[in-house]
Amino acid sequence: MSDEPASDRLEQARSAYLREEFGASVGAIVGFVDILIEDARRIEAEDLVPDLERMRHAGTELALLLERAANASGRSGEAVDRSRLRHDLRTPLNAIKGYGELLLEEAGEGDRALLAADLTKVVELAGRLIDEIDDLMPTGTPRQARAHPIEAVMSTLLAVKPLAGGGGANAGASPSLVLVVDDNAANRDLLSRRLQRQGHGVMTAESGAVALALLAQHRFDLVLLDLMMPEMSGFEVLSRLKASEETRHIPIIMISALDEIDSAVRCIEAGAEDYLAKPFDPVLLRARIDASLEKKRLRDREQAILAELRAEKERSEALLLNILPRSIVDRMRRGETVIADRIEEATILFSDLVDFTSLAARLTPEKTVNLLDTIFGRFDELAERHGLEKIKTLGDGYMVAGGLPEARRDHAEAVAEMALAMLDIVPAVGRDEGLSLELRVGVHSGALVAGVIGTRKFVYDVWGDTVNTAKRMESYGIAGRVHVSAATRTALGGRFRFEPRGAIEVKGKGLMETYFLDRLG
Repeated sequence: MSDEPASDRLEQARSAYLREEFGASVGAIVGFVDILIEDARRIEAEDLVPDLERMRHAGTELALLLERAANASGRSGEAVDRSRLRHDLRTPLNAIKGYGELLLEEAGEGDRALLAADLTKVVELAGRLIDEIDDLMPTGTPRQARAHPIEAVMSTLLAVKPLAGGGGANAGASPSLVLVVDDNAANRDLLSRRLQRQGHGVMTAESGAVALALLAQHRFDLVLLDLMMPEMSGFEVLSRLKASEETRHIPIIMISALDEIDSAVRCIEAGAEDYLAKPFDPVLLRARIDASLEKKRLRDREQAILAELRAEKERSEALLLNILPRSIVDRMRRGETVIADRIEEATILFSDLVDFTSLAARLTPEKTVNLLDTIFGRFDELAERHGLEKIKTLGDGYMVAGGLPEARRDHAEAVAEMALAMLDIVPAVGRDEGLSLELRVGVHSGALVAGVIGTRKFVYDVWGDTVNTAKRMESYGIAGRVHVSAATRTALGGRFRFEPRGAIEVKGKGLMETYFLDRLG
């Protein structure tokens, strides 16, 4: 805690408040009056200008009074005649407020009415400052107590305690590794000892080349870099570090005997965190080092959070792509709110495990889920291999589509290849599990509608007669065979062998010529 008397601290608070808060309002008044003078002349209201000029003169006088009062109030031990100061400050404020109110009455209509808004601001500011003076410089019987910004200023001054002599790292700050680069051994030693007293780890380099070598081997939190060095200047070292992805994030404080603005500007523009001229104040150096290290810690924390966000985004991306096709995701990101496409040529496959319901009744829930997960996992691999789009699973049923969302000429062929492979997978999985499993598959080709539905749980789905017919092909099929419609038979041409089934009565479709699909040879 400071030994400074509380009365002196209060005077400092008043001085700070007069300069920062009160002074800013006075500056705003003068600024608004300048605008009003320009506007009055622009609209040819010259009769208003003399009173506006009087208001501006009062504002300038007020600013000078404030500066003198702030300087006097800020000097420790110097008494301030508050009664006199209160009177001196109120006089120009009353003039500003009075002239402003008169001009408001004369503003009238038309172009002159446009001045009313800024005049009102000036009058209100002047009135508020008159009240502030009564709180800041009380005389006689105190006004009714109320919260005042001076309390915040006082709290700030009390919180900013004088720096104690000697060093010491910031309380709670983790030790940092600092590289000191200087061709002068005495300077390196002095800086190293000060940094070590603050609790930091220190390494030194006598040249730019040595510094770059050390930076390639160690993870430094800060570099103190001398500007004037032989062979490789500090500015060249700075430029190289900031050009490298591995080192550009390391804060660098330039230290130089060149106490001139151009050098400082060049270094800051090149990426330096700060610039200090030799000889430097040790307390200021410590403050700059602590500030730079704190920024580094914040940047490191930010990078760690960004890395977590990137990883989470990748996980979300993978999950989203398991639900929707990539091209559909891209369209939604571009702002499409309704995804609905008519697909002129596509092929739909439905499959169903024969008598799986009765089988599941005999299995444990875990066994049932694991069995379906194994089979559908193999189906997913097939769909990805053949470039097909898995639409969904329905209990023990599996649905896949070819030719969407991107059109492809061989959609029927790709689906046929997958269908035949599915017939091989299911019995093999059954044998591994000691079960007898068979699959029934139905395929149909034609036009359909595809799109995304849902607001929270998105689903990419397909609709239309083609979908319904493909489901009928599966329902009317037989175990261990791929049952296809005449449309799919035509789309496949001579690339597969077909066994005619003949005309069958299909619910909702009537008589249909259908076929069983097999490979050639």
